[in-house]
Amino acid sequence: MTASGCVTVHGELEVVPAATKSEAAKALADFTTAYNAADKAYDPALDADRVTGSLGAINQAGLRARQKNHPDSNANHVPLELTDATYFIPKKAGWPRWFLAETDSNRDQDSGKQDTSWLIAFVKTGPDAVWKASYLAVVAPAQMPAFAKDGDGRARPVSADSAELAVAPEDLSTQYTQYLQKGTPDVFAPGVATSAWRYQRSNTRRAGFSFQFIDQPLNGGTFDPLGLETEDGGALVFFSSKHFEQQTAAKGLRPAVNADVQALLTGEVKSTLTKERVSSQLVYVPKKGAGNDGKVIVLNRLPGLTAAKGS
Repeated sequence: MTASGCVTVHGELEVVPAATKSEAAKALADFTTAYNAADKAYDPALDADRVTGSLGAINQAGLRARQKNHPDSNANHVPLELTDATYFIPKKAGWPRWFLAETDSNRDQDSGKQDTSWLIAFVKTGPDAVWKASYLAVVAPAQMPAFAKDGDGRARPVSADSAELAVAPEDLSTQYTQYLQKGTPDVFAPGVATSAWRYQRSNTRRAGFSFQFIDQPLNGGTFDPLGLETEDGGALVFFSSKHFEQQTAAKGLRPAVNADVQALLTGEVKSTLTKERVSSQLVYVPKKGAGNDGKVIVLNRLPGLTAAKGS
């Protein structure tokens, strides 16, 4: 799968909308129902067929951990409500297909600085497959750019190898992880998920412990980027990445292991603990040669612990 979803199978060459509005609404409703059932029971099996990609990896690992720590289910469950949905449904040929839902959740305030929108990207891999949520981002409505539209008034997908953007969507994961490791390429605007995170990691200190951070691109299949063109020639793009944090203790010390890490732990923590996280990013990518020094702006980052290893 690519940002434009340019894959043609089964001889389906006609360019058509990825979904009808009613089909998109049903996909959102089915996801919400499954999500709530899984969250209430802390049972990953209950929404495993409604999530995929980085959102699926984060969701399933989190539920496995909470199920182990709370086998009697979630006593504090509050049903998620997603309302006032707007659907951005691009056209394409073949499979997979995808669309974006912009929704209002009951996890925020409906006015002021705490008001947010939940953006959920849904993917369908074939005519007999179900729609699955692959990306989730939470952003302030004011951060949402206006999307470009085609002649039929539909959202315009961005090709993964687009040469019109400051960074091609297919290169975002690699360039982001390289930037986190080395500070180059310097294509990302300063922010919490870029310069501030690099500073925080480089200044992580604890007596008797050393820390190492490793970042890896995450592409391929359901982890590939998804993007829509904006009116100004830029793009709003989702992409995934993987991040490792290794903590090594001096002789006589041992890394601390909390309940969430213990639930996903393999091996025995003697002197080293390695945490693995999957992360999804929603970014605004300006067109090549645009303002803001042409830098990519990270609008939201959603990380989740997916594994831990002791040695």
